[in-house]
Amino acid sequence: MRFSSFLPGLTAISSVPLVTAFPQAGSSGLASRQSDNCEFDSANSPECWGEYSLSTNWYDEAPDTGVIREYWFELQNKTLSPDGFPRLALTVNGTVPGPTITGDWGDTFVIHVKNGLQNNGTSIHWHGIRQLNASDQDGVASITQCPVAPGESMTYRWRATQYGSTWYHSHFSLQAWNGVFGGIVINGPASAPYDEDKGIVMLSDWHHNTTDYLYHEASIMAPPQAQNGLINGLNVYGDGGERYKMGFESKKTYRLRLVNTAIDTMWKFGIDNHTLTIIASDLVPVKPFEIDMLSIGIGQRYDVLVTADQKPGNYWMRAIPQMTCSSNEQMLNIRGIITYDDETVAEPTTEGHDYNDDCNDVPLENLVPALSLDAGASSFEEVFDVNFNIQRGFFKWVINNNTFLSDWGEPTLQKVLNPDAVFTEEEQIITLNETNAWTYLIIETAAGLDHPIHLHGHDFFILAQEKGTFTDASQLNLKSPHRRDVAMLPGQGFLAIAFQNDNPGTWLMHCHIGWHTSQGFALQLVERKSEIESKTDADLVDGVCAAWNKYQDANMIEQEEDSGV
Repeated sequence: MRFSSFLPGLTAISSVPLVTAFPQAGSSGLASRQSDNCEFDSANSPECWGEYSLSTNWYDEAPDTGVIREYWFELQNKTLSPDGFPRLALTVNGTVPGPTITGDWGDTFVIHVKNGLQNNGTSIHWHGIRQLNASDQDGVASITQCPVAPGESMTYRWRATQYGSTWYHSHFSLQAWNGVFGGIVINGPASAPYDEDKGIVMLSDWHHNTTDYLYHEASIMAPPQAQNGLINGLNVYGDGGERYKMGFESKKTYRLRLVNTAIDTMWKFGIDNHTLTIIASDLVPVKPFEIDMLSIGIGQRYDVLVTADQKPGNYWMRAIPQMTCSSNEQMLNIRGIITYDDETVAEPTTEGHDYNDDCNDVPLENLVPALSLDAGASSFEEVFDVNFNIQRGFFKWVINNNTFLSDWGEPTLQKVLNPDAVFTEEEQIITLNETNAWTYLIIETAAGLDHPIHLHGHDFFILAQEKGTFTDASQLNLKSPHRRDVAMLPGQGFLAIAFQNDNPGTWLMHCHIGWHTSQGFALQLVERKSEIESKTDADLVDGVCAAWNKYQDANMIEQEEDSGV
């Protein structure tokens, strides 16, 4: 069973990558028989996947197909006009968004990344991918690697032990939001039937200046207002640009893979006159439930089904910034067009669903994992208080009164392998050495701002997500709580998460608002330190760092006010 490497529904501004897929003998990893053979059919047996199924516990076992999905990326400076307004963008193979990479559950992805950017290092993070026993492939500058220097290349290699919808993006400073991002589709079982997969639908906020230029404003005043938002790289602005368009055939049910790639926008997403059926959040399938307008936090993904059950015509697809925590010139004009059958594409006259402007996650009671797993009792628990202050005239975020700072030229993973390395308080390291023990992290804030919290290397169990202050009396749900890799920390509230120490490596946890990450809203885990060396390609780490430090020294590169991630 094979799928096309490029799914419909992604409109990029230019070309697509080369890709090959071929079997390779001798691959190793988690693989065992889970169920009787049952072939996947999206309309009739969506829960099946050969010897595996929707009920497979992918944290313990997953296919190992031996198939290699190989891609070549070149990052390039390019002037683009995704909404009709020209600006400098940083692109993957010349497009924004970059090409979607596609494979099946259990395939191995090999992505060759050449840094052709001017005056920019880079690293590529594969958002939500667990990277089991492969921290050196996580792609986070100053944590798992040094930046790839201009003119240099790095090859990432990882196996898809999960399935679903996600994205890749630069994890070097604010580079992602200048255009270095794209979709990831890993085909696998689903919790409800559908007829056709429309692929990735990326929702991006868009500034008419670079994020690097705007960072000074964000750090001395307030986050700058976005000029626009893009749906799969398209929208209108003034008299320029064009709408994103998608075709429906009457009576068919379609799968859309929604991704919030914004730097600072919480979206409400909906299609006029249609109901969305949610079947997955992040890389975790959920029991299907219906909703009209879907809240999507930064970095989050939702797989939704939409049935073309309305009168043939044109309908608005809407992505609406939530002004409670976002700002956009085009608040009600970030739209695409759904056109039925052979109808002529035209501006719809439909009206949108009612909604509340807020920055709340979908209620936890709606997000019921298709695979039920309980959280274990904690062996380690820590509370982290989030606040902000002014340092040297710049706005900074603090966690337990400490602002995160790491070094592009000496990443944590490299330091872990050096017995003489000295770690600083600003690196915000949590050491977790007990194998498979349960860790509870409680993040709380007295400030009124909501934050999307993302953990690398793990899905986490959401034990509580509430307004108010966390106390010993706070109720934690350990019985089949929802799991994901990004969840909202409510303003003036707390988020309690849990995960097992089952993945040796160095892993970042941070707010996914781009400005906030660069302003120090982060901490990191060093997990099962004694096992990390045997699971790390030290020559790869050292080689990338040697090239970066040579470039950095020759060009007198300074991190200035950037946190390093």
